[in-house]
Amino acid sequence: MNTEPDIAQQESFRDRLSTIDEKGKRKWVFAQKPKGKYYNARTVLSFVFFALFFTLPFIHIDGRPLFLFNVAEAKFHLFGKVFWPQDFFIFGLIMLTFIFFIILFTAAFGRLFCGWACPHTNFMEMMFRKIEYLFIGNPNQQRALRKAPWSIKKFLKVGGKHITFYLISFIIANFFLSYIIGINELEKIITEPVTQHIVGFTAILAFSGVFYGVFAFFREQACTAVCPYGRLQSVLLDKNSMIVAYDYKRGEPRGNFKKEKEKPLGDCIDCYQCVDVCPTGIDIRNGVQMECVGCTACIDACDLVMQRINKATGLIRYASEDSISRGVKFHFTTRMKVYTGLCVLLLGVLTTLLVTRKDVGATVMRTPGILFQERGTDSISNLYNIKMVNKTVKPIPLTIRLENDKGKIEIIGRNYIPVQEEGQGSGSFFVVLPKQMIHKRKTEIKLGLYEGDKKIAVVKTNFLGPVTD
Repeated sequence: MNTEPDIAQQESFRDRLSTIDEKGKRKWVFAQKPKGKYYNARTVLSFVFFALFFTLPFIHIDGRPLFLFNVAEAKFHLFGKVFWPQDFFIFGLIMLTFIFFIILFTAAFGRLFCGWACPHTNFMEMMFRKIEYLFIGNPNQQRALRKAPWSIKKFLKVGGKHITFYLISFIIANFFLSYIIGINELEKIITEPVTQHIVGFTAILAFSGVFYGVFAFFREQACTAVCPYGRLQSVLLDKNSMIVAYDYKRGEPRGNFKKEKEKPLGDCIDCYQCVDVCPTGIDIRNGVQMECVGCTACIDACDLVMQRINKATGLIRYASEDSISRGVKFHFTTRMKVYTGLCVLLLGVLTTLLVTRKDVGATVMRTPGILFQERGTDSISNLYNIKMVNKTVKPIPLTIRLENDKGKIEIIGRNYIPVQEEGQGSGSFFVVLPKQMIHKRKTEIKLGLYEGDKKIAVVKTNFLGPVTD
């Protein structure tokens, strides 16, 4: 029977991060390279992500980048459509949808995103970690080299690794910046004299330093100490959430069946392979932990051991706490189906908003401080101001027409209002209506905005007239 101090000692791992010792010092993680079906699948998927990351900046639609997040100019491109500050309500909706999606997705599938799709995980485990294996060797060789005194061999290995890390970080930084300023501007920074692009070149060096620092030194601390997702999962997960879990019912008590034949043991032989491959240094057998990113490395490692000792695989697997505690097979529950449906619905609504958003927006207001004007004995006019945002890649000669009303439009200065591509335009115009159409103080009218004969928008406004009996 366990005493209270024994239980406290067993649970002490929950009081601190797995990569921090009792004195508060960093414990470097030397992760063993996984082998198995999940690792192979993640490797293939990482190639897809890398291909997307390095090719998307070159993809343009109607002369616009597919994705561009130009914070400095407050101009954003999504799927070839440009968004201005006037469209920020859409970004607010995107953020709300994203937060809601995270809640639903995590409640159903745990940290599936972290292990399979997170850029940090993919770059760290599928690129930088493999480079480290190439230059330094396996974890045992890494430990030995770390403790060894400096020599020419150590200098070449460590120096080669860090030079390669920085060069790759520099390349990543260039492409990362292309998502902010565009690939064409990046090309100018690369090909033109540095003195003409001091800010841009400084940004590249800054991003390079950040990426190099994260992947060479900070590493898993980005997941455990910076990323809030690990802390969110503690309140979003429940017993039905899908997680990477250890089947303690089947695995306990642990022990080497060859050495301890006198007592019944579970399937776990306490080989620590699941710990050796973990990129955040945790023991998954302790249960769900904040540091776990759901990378499935422990699943592959454990399955390989089970195959060697002729036992069934799946001691560590995708499961829910409820399925392990009750011994039932994990299945796609009604709750998970509902959450998945809501996620799809949210994405559908957001996609519809993005696709149906108009490329031309206009605001029409009566000129303040000016009442109606009488035009002879049979007409009334109102003076209006118009401001227009052109989100297309071509200039628009804007003309205005009355919709379903008798009257006329008189644009001040010329017969159209010029609006530059991806720019704004403004002007003033009179709306002239016959007196016989005015029956109340305010009359709603519709103004059609045209590019030649093509109607691009309809704006409603009020026409002010004299009070009639």
